[in-house]
Amino acid sequence: MARENPRLLRRIYVFFVMEVGARRVHILGVTANPTGPWVVQRARNLLMDLDERAGQFTVLIRNRDCKFTTAFGAVFASIGLRTLKTPVRSPMANAYAERFVGTLRRECLDHLLIRNERHLRGVLAQYARHYNAHRPHQARGQLPPDHDDGEVIDLTSRIQRRQILGGLINEYQRAA
Repeated sequence: MARENPRLLRRIYVFFVMEVGARRVHILGVTANPTGPWVVQRARNLLMDLDERAGQFTVLIRNRDCKFTTAFGAVFASIGLRTLKTPVRSPMANAYAERFVGTLRRECLDHLLIRNERHLRGVLAQYARHYNAHRPHQARGQLPPDHDDGEVIDLTSRIQRRQILGGLINEYQRAA
């Protein structure tokens, strides 16, 4: 009788933030063992990456996980951001994040066998680039979050296909 390998299937946690107005997603980290200090450091890294854009935000909505310590709240309070907790057992109170998780699973993770944290980081980085730069969003008039309104598109040029995640997702755009 074969024994089950305990290392074969492991839970890996993904920490992400979404800018609700723009629908832009930031993948902050991937780990098998999230801790309070790990989450706080990822929050600091996010504020450094956002730089002066961080001042545009007014509210952070988060769930009630115990990993979100007072130090986590203090990181965002330092720039004047209010932190709101979702109500107990109310996943739809943070519907934008729940929608992203469902989209990520349906379009990407349900079709891949993730080997380890490093592999998941690479997959999520590619998917986040696709999600932010190419994937249409209904609430934004079928435009991606990073759409540049000033970009001129030559409608006479050929259409090129670019494969993402080994062909799992195809992106189409006009050749330059």
